[in-house]
Amino acid sequence: MPTQPITLYGFKLSGHCHRVELFLNLAQLPYRYVEVNLRSGEQKKPEFLEMNRFGQVPVIEDDGVTIADSNAILVYLASRYAPDWYPQDGMLRARLQRWFSITAGPLAFGAATARWINVSGSKADPTSAIERANSLFTVMNTELNALLFLVSDKPSLADIAMYTYTAHAPEGNISLEPFPNVQAWVARIEALPRFVPMLQSQPRQ
Repeated sequence: MPTQPITLYGFKLSGHCHRVELFLNLAQLPYRYVEVNLRSGEQKKPEFLEMNRFGQVPVIEDDGVTIADSNAILVYLASRYAPDWYPQDGMLRARLQRWFSITAGPLAFGAATARWINVSGSKADPTSAIERANSLFTVMNTELNALLFLVSDKPSLADIAMYTYTAHAPEGNISLEPFPNVQAWVARIEALPRFVPMLQSQPRQ
């Protein structure tokens, strides 16, 4: 357990930040949340760039250690404080890493992008993002035929990393109704003790 609360620098409408906030709650780790105003460019100011040169959230500070990138933060927190979420078995860890890669590929350029286009009021065409999301959810739906969670029948960091942008896909005009196994998986995560939701976004007019 941390000797003092972990500081999480984030933005409440970011799915990447929600991954970290969700895990901190599920693992019962004390933390304080510092909102970074992305719309005013606070993440590009020199004091923030000292923590993350890419100028992105989330970032955590823990006992003198600074970690950026949501998946890297999840690995750090689980490795240090909650190892049950990061399996030691080589095969299971490889499965987990596969889903980490998917979060940075099909999920980021699919459901996450479609959501951003819709809620930001962007004039970009969401068609290809929606197609990527539906392709990904088709695969997830098939894989969840045999498993309760993405890596095994126990929740892991893979589920935390994949959850938010999947659950909020409808904010990008992507329905989860054709994917009942994905819907059931979302419900299982939301039923975990100490689950916390992300804010629902409203499209800009």
